[in-house]
Amino acid sequence: MSNLNVQDCDSLFNELPQEIGQGISLIKSASNWQEKYRQLMLLGKHLTALPLALRQESAQVKGCESQAWLYHLERQGQHFFLADSDARIVKGLIALLLAENQGKTQLQIQAFDLEKYFNELGLSGQLSPSRTNGLTALAREIKALAS
Repeated sequence: MSNLNVQDCDSLFNELPQEIGQGISLIKSASNWQEKYRQLMLLGKHLTALPLALRQESAQVKGCESQAWLYHLERQGQHFFLADSDARIVKGLIALLLAENQGKTQLQIQAFDLEKYFNELGLSGQLSPSRTNGLTALAREIKALAS
């Protein structure tokens, strides 16, 4: 399994589970930061786990305090991502990013506005500076891979 590569895992690059959309709705409607944080942690549980053989240093997103890995696959002009983290909160943040970018075109991904999205979710200003930097690095890498 150590020689596994991303091309061998084409089937992992799929649309996201419906539960992620439901979780995002719960985050939007949560009345306080603690509930949003709880929903964010639960959200990450719905992401497909990255096979251990794909937790390669070459796929790590630089700028994340926690370890985070990101892979990309383009199919017929649509971009799909496979991502994971060793931290539950980061995994939830990854789910938020993928929900807005999975299966989208290059133009749609380039038009994605992270700050506006987090304002809509009521998460702006709630994350620590290091989490915000890591999230920004992930969003930047998604845009770069889709270019």
